[in-house]
Amino acid sequence: MEKIPMTRAGFTALDEELKTLKSVERPAVIRAIAEAREHGDLSENAEYHAAREKQSFIEGRIKELEAMLSLADVIDPSKLSGAIKFGATVTIVDEDTDEERTYQIVGEAEADIERGLLNMRSPLARALIGKEEGDSVEVKTPGGQKSYEILKILYV
Repeated sequence: MEKIPMTRAGFTALDEELKTLKSVERPAVIRAIAEAREHGDLSENAEYHAAREKQSFIEGRIKELEAMLSLADVIDPSKLSGAIKFGATVTIVDEDTDEERTYQIVGEAEADIERGLLNMRSPLARALIGKEEGDSVEVKTPGGQKSYEILKILYV
């Protein structure tokens, strides 16, 4: 299987989520199922079915996290430099609106655009990779073509 690149922070966050699911969520849902069973007829027991559904979700997420963490290739961006690559924190400016944004290019598993964590497979990240400060990039977005200038590249 292919390694999954991620930052140390992303690896730690996924590992914490896994520990919480195993030590808190899983035991709680097992208790909820046991409680719901005591209410009798399972065929019309909404609490039982809801708890079983939640258990299914938790078990699925545990398997997904274990698989991701076992394939994780933790990359320390502070040891990198130069052109934009995985782990870079990039400040760009929209050449039309002069709006500045800062993103860190991360793996799919830890991407969260609201927190400025840009999936390395996204159109914007793919356009930025390999570029230098001062370069301009064109990105095809659902809203049309966008132009950005790269203001700063940091590896932290």
